[in-house]
Amino acid sequence: MEQSNLRRTLWVLFLGQAVSFSLALTSFSSSLVAALGADAPIAQSCFSYFGLALVYGSIFLHRRHKLQVAWYWYLLLGFIDVQGNYLVNKAYQFSSITSVTLLDCWTILWVIILTWLVLGTRYSILQLLGSAICVLGLALVLFSDAWVGGGAGGSRPLLGDTLVIGGTIFFALSNVGEEFCVKRRDRIEVVMMLGVFGLLVSLVESFVFERESIKSINWSVNIVLAIAGYTISIFSYYTLTPYVLKLSGATLFNLSILTSDMWAVLIRIFFYGQKVDWLYFLAFLIVTIGIVIYSANEQDFNANVPKINEGDEDSEYQLLDDDNTKVVENECVVP
Repeated sequence: MEQSNLRRTLWVLFLGQAVSFSLALTSFSSSLVAALGADAPIAQSCFSYFGLALVYGSIFLHRRHKLQVAWYWYLLLGFIDVQGNYLVNKAYQFSSITSVTLLDCWTILWVIILTWLVLGTRYSILQLLGSAICVLGLALVLFSDAWVGGGAGGSRPLLGDTLVIGGTIFFALSNVGEEFCVKRRDRIEVVMMLGVFGLLVSLVESFVFERESIKSINWSVNIVLAIAGYTISIFSYYTLTPYVLKLSGATLFNLSILTSDMWAVLIRIFFYGQKVDWLYFLAFLIVTIGIVIYSANEQDFNANVPKINEGDEDSEYQLLDDDNTKVVENECVVP
């Protein structure tokens, strides 16, 4: 492997694990909110979307760029993302954290299908092998939970699992939509508009469906801190996600976040003093090997990105890529 490719692979792996760690913190904080009796999964996400809209909206306005994608596409993306967050956050009311981690496995299947059909992505045998190895690692985690009894829990686990599987479909659609946008458009714009329309959709839906639930919450310092932890962790998750999607794709992104369950194990060890089975560490190693195999054999995802029309200053802007060299990206507006 060439040195530049090795450096890129290591950088993508690092970013993927940063996203995975953020997702682990999101899972723990969301489950803590549910455990404290706050049943308002849509309203719970409002603060995160507000943070994205505020921070990245300020950057976008400072740049003074025009929108490169029609607003209604971002509205659709925001609606899809809110539904995915709702279903997964709601699942914590009925199922255990271990069951919710099935989200990672199911999302990969949907993403591979969608990227194949929608984006025209083609996967080599080694990439599919790497994907299969990652899923094997996750299967070891689930087996370990069942073996030591850690997977039990939840008032209505079947309903919780159904919500998670439904959430994976929305997350897969959201990931593929983000991948399409960030590889052809401005990453700052994508995150900003996702925050803006995610906030609008979640505010409307929480007002319609969760007014009574919000009123019934017995607010406490612990609930506020848990929601704050969720907001910060998911803000980090949405901030890092476009970079991973830009450098690789939705498939490698979802393979990387398979390790979020293993990061959750480390949190349980150091913060809760809980003991875990040795299979968790073996699973972490297997998933890492699978990610390395997939990333090392990754095809050039940016080969089909439209090129800029030279001389048209109104339709271009400058970004820094991972090699710290300036690249020019197209500013075609999606009809």
